[in-house]
Amino acid sequence: MPQSRFAPLPKPPYYAVIFTNQLAKAAPGYEAMADKIFDLARTQQGFLGAETTRDASGHGITVSYWADEDAIQAWKQVSDHLIAQKLGIKGWYERYSLRVAKVERAYCGPHGRSV
Repeated sequence: MPQSRFAPLPKPPYYAVIFTNQLAKAAPGYEAMADKIFDLARTQQGFLGAETTRDASGHGITVSYWADEDAIQAWKQVSDHLIAQKLGIKGWYERYSLRVAKVERAYCGPHGRSV
């Protein structure tokens, strides 16, 4: 997972993929796969960064940032990512939602840099 909890991002526009999920009570292998997928995403063309959090009940939100929609579509088709998606649907997630948004403005403060 990322060193900083805030992704270092360029000046907009760029895209955000917002993945909200609730882990099942038993999700064996999830953490190892999540780490593997994050490392793989970082190598993809157009990947800008990610921010993620999960609470004690297993509710998590990951926002990954991408240069454009083509990069998002290419990531969606990466074979290991497809395997992780199937495992998540099959048993790791009780519920999930995925949203894609175009970021047109971004503000940071008080110690973040303005973009």
